[in-house]
Amino acid sequence: MAEAEAKVQEPIEEIGNLVRYYVQDGVAVLTLNDPPANTYTYEMMQEIDRSILDARMDDDVHVIVIRGNGDKFFSAGANIKMLSEVTPGFKYFFCLHANETLSRFEQTPKLVIAAINGHCVGGGLEIAMAADLRIARRGAGKMGLPEITLGVLPGTGGTQRLVRIVGKSKAIELMTTGELFDFEQAEQWGIVNKIYDAASGEEFFNQVMEYAKQFTLPNKATRAVGRIKRSVQSGAEIPFESALALERELQQQLFQSEDAKEGLTAYVGKRKAEFKGK
Repeated sequence: MAEAEAKVQEPIEEIGNLVRYYVQDGVAVLTLNDPPANTYTYEMMQEIDRSILDARMDDDVHVIVIRGNGDKFFSAGANIKMLSEVTPGFKYFFCLHANETLSRFEQTPKLVIAAINGHCVGGGLEIAMAADLRIARRGAGKMGLPEITLGVLPGTGGTQRLVRIVGKSKAIELMTTGELFDFEQAEQWGIVNKIYDAASGEEFFNQVMEYAKQFTLPNKATRAVGRIKRSVQSGAEIPFESALALERELQQQLFQSEDAKEGLTAYVGKRKAEFKGK
């Protein structure tokens, strides 16, 4: 068991100093690597951007898991010291690039899971909300968007993603008060999908990995998983009739796949399907 856990933890490839990246059993793991708070700078965001693209283009990757280094923080958001030292123009382009990077999570047709191993506040929560699913470790920290205390707003998609999760009134309340809340409350509001009990950060991560692997081959038709995600993420932002047209086009792509034939044949034959991602 210990050997298996060590294998999971061992990075196969590193993208850079600020984001560690490796692939294990169809899952690409991105670790924000600036402990203890794992705050992001322009340099870290560039490495996040690059790692998303690497995962997107890798046919052996079906799920992306993003986490923070250590047990204290998933991420505390943007590096405040960095923001206090740069020009307003730099800040604008920094936020623009961060928006573009987080949109890549949503637009990549592979499931993205945020493993929230510690405090997840400010821009850290904005990163997590760009994931498709969010899993937290019970008692490991707090969540919230407290940018109001700095005299600014959540500028990396926070105002737009939070309202889509909790609705207008609750989103305005949470952001104007800057309230921090625990993971159990976040689960009730739909911000967190699952909460795991774990004695350690390593145990929590292994639980998340086991959850993530259910969406890899041969367990799931990974092309279908990706297109379900794309249909929801893109369809929710366009008129209903256009969204239905998008859904039909994606379904037609799947009808032509080998996995759809396998799924239908397995169902008729009363056996478990063995998907190949084709």
